[in-house]
Amino acid sequence: MHRATRRRLTVATALVTATTAAVAVTSAAGASGGKEQARNAIQDGKAKNVILLIGDGMGDSEITLARDYTVGADGRLNMDRFPLTGAYTTYAVHADGTPDYVTDSAASGTGWATGVKTVNGRISKTPGTDRPVKTLLELAQKNGYATGDVTTAELTDATPAVLAAHATDRSCQGPADMAKCPGDTVAAGGPGSIAEQEVNHKVDVLFGGGKQRFDQTVTNGRYKGLTVTEQAKKLGYQVVTDHASMKAAKSGKPVLGLFAPGNVPTEWTGKAAAVGGTDPQRCVTSNPNRPTATPSLADSATKAIQLLEAKQKANHSKQGFFLQVEGASIDKQDHAADPCGQIGETAAFDKAVKVARAYAAKHPDTLVVTTADHGHTSQIVPVEATPPGLSSTLVTDEGQQLKVNYSTNTPGQSQEHTGTEVRIAAQGPMAYRVLGVTNQTDLFTTVREALRLR
Repeated sequence: MHRATRRRLTVATALVTATTAAVAVTSAAGASGGKEQARNAIQDGKAKNVILLIGDGMGDSEITLARDYTVGADGRLNMDRFPLTGAYTTYAVHADGTPDYVTDSAASGTGWATGVKTVNGRISKTPGTDRPVKTLLELAQKNGYATGDVTTAELTDATPAVLAAHATDRSCQGPADMAKCPGDTVAAGGPGSIAEQEVNHKVDVLFGGGKQRFDQTVTNGRYKGLTVTEQAKKLGYQVVTDHASMKAAKSGKPVLGLFAPGNVPTEWTGKAAAVGGTDPQRCVTSNPNRPTATPSLADSATKAIQLLEAKQKANHSKQGFFLQVEGASIDKQDHAADPCGQIGETAAFDKAVKVARAYAAKHPDTLVVTTADHGHTSQIVPVEATPPGLSSTLVTDEGQQLKVNYSTNTPGQSQEHTGTEVRIAAQGPMAYRVLGVTNQTDLFTTVREALRLR
């Protein structure tokens, strides 16, 4: 037997063994259709659709905290029910290509969006030469796929931006925010701010916050004097601002959903962590600062899928869609040492995971991947512990006390990302590629090969 043949057989056997084990674990946890998911996961066949779900800052600690609080230590979230699970590394690089061990969301997003690692703060550009690199969304559009980008952050924030923009610095979100990107301005012959680029790309569905960026006035070029929102309308976009108008949006024209001036307000509220801890608290599963007309992330994901699918059916396209869905404020509430805000956003993200998996159950040619861009600060510690930083004691749905600690920065300062590897889980064609420990840039190759992007 040739050596290459033996290698292929060994890899195939390992994949079958790993998949069988994963299915056994998943089925034991109560997931349905485990064997069918395994067959889909191990095949090399083309995916018609890809749904990529990103929990920003959603490391294993953040997942465990949300699980313990909402469904119990022995319970399972929707994101726990994927048949195949692995881990991937998240480091960024310095301009010379050497590792920067703790990434931000711009560099990490660039990794999976382009397959190229970059410096912290940069959006889908090379680390040393600052040149744009083709993204998964751009390749998907080129190959005839419908595309969508959904987030609870500003649409111009790092994670949504990496798919449909190229910027020297993530801060260059609107026409008035270009101080750190002089070469990217329209006046300098560049593509403009992140907001301008996103609508110029004619992404079929853009849902999130950040209305304040799109209300800025374009200063140069064809759309000078218009706001970016007005530019979007000139480009054919339907602009929606709440759940009702989102629900009423029709396929056939791209849709821009701007659901908040800045980040979409969190679902839950509670007392932030404090030096010396807090009294035991239950989280409040509502937020008086969140307008009732604000769509949930699950609602936005559902509508995005409907619009993307309807577009391709109307066009009689053999290609499907590529959709990224981000739960952004897991990270933002982790920075703020706000455990209830963080848990509520993880729970909201998990409902979007349920939407994606339900769609894939009816469309097994859909690859669904859920992961995070980087780890974060929250740690579950013994209730009797007295950590030197910020901490809070929660009373879980099981009636037990749980203490969470935030100690990656001085109290009063924003808490920090961590450099840990994070979970990646998947189902559908090419899902086996998430097994083991991979690199964040490998996710780019997984999606590209699943959709056969050229």
